[in-house]
Amino acid sequence: MKTLFLKNVTPFAVVALGIFGAFATMSMQNAEVGDEIGYTLNSEGACNNVEIDCSTVPAAVCRANGATGAQAFGKDNQDECTEILYKP
Repeated sequence: MKTLFLKNVTPFAVVALGIFGAFATMSMQNAEVGDEIGYTLNSEGACNNVEIDCSTVPAAVCRANGATGAQAFGKDNQDECTEILYKP
């Protein structure tokens, strides 16, 4: 009885895992690669709390107000704004 149950259920379990894997892969592909939050620097050279949408994909430098304004930097491992970011 137990082997009959396993023989009947195993194909359905394999198909269910395959479908789950396909949906998980598609949702990971929809995540935008390279998006990162940028921060401007204050007068002391520390990060401001204003978040700016930037990217790690090389392009024009990310700035607070489009082409003008303060340059936005990404935070490094020590929470300092030193990483160069680009426009998304």
